[in-house]
Amino acid sequence: MIKKGYTKNIQLKYSEMDCRLVLKPSALLNFLQDMASDNAEMLGFGYSYITKKNLMWFLLKYRMEFTDYPAAIEELELKTEPRGYAKLFAYRDFELYSKEKCLGRVSSLWSLVDMNTKSLAPIATVLNNPNMPLHEKREDDLNFEKIPAIEKIDAEKTFEIRYEDIDVNRHVNNGNYIIWALEPLEFEFRQKHKIKILDMVFKKEIQYGHKILSEVEYKSPTKTVHAVKNAETGEELCLVGIEWIKDI
Repeated sequence: MIKKGYTKNIQLKYSEMDCRLVLKPSALLNFLQDMASDNAEMLGFGYSYITKKNLMWFLLKYRMEFTDYPAAIEELELKTEPRGYAKLFAYRDFELYSKEKCLGRVSSLWSLVDMNTKSLAPIATVLNNPNMPLHEKREDDLNFEKIPAIEKIDAEKTFEIRYEDIDVNRHVNNGNYIIWALEPLEFEFRQKHKIKILDMVFKKEIQYGHKILSEVEYKSPTKTVHAVKNAETGEELCLVGIEWIKDI
């Protein structure tokens, strides 16, 4: 559980919810990214610091576990804590609350990339910041799970990358990948299910001017696997595995 860190209360807008008043996963990913950015800035290893050294943070993985995925609430309390680094990777945790009830927990994995060499930078050396200590594992840490491969494509869609999909790195914003990943799912399925567990792996960035192919397989009535690819090359950009719960 979160032991120290940064807390923020977010007033949810209708534009951040779907037609059932369930928080859009893309909105949640944007909240997490903004929280991480704000907290890193406060602690001295955020955007304004790393860009001077021609470095950039890249998100690699998410593991999310929900006891009750956010729905029909007006305010969401988010907590985040940097968990330190291990070699070339940094860890960060999040928790989601509504009226003191914990709705879910999130673990994330990040890397620092040297934009000159396009290689991973040694975090201890380039940051040398006491707010980024060595990572210490806790008994209640979430575990990143391997996402199974798609064996049979049940649905797919193609998208063009828009200008508004691009972030400050001139790459596609992380929140867009979950939109593309979920879009091939049947409308009725989305209407009747909420996310219970989500694993997400970001494998490669993509820029404006390309096309996206999103593929999905229903592994079971409550488990789906998604692959977001470069439509022109077939290269995998993002993988998503989701366990759903029926929303009664």
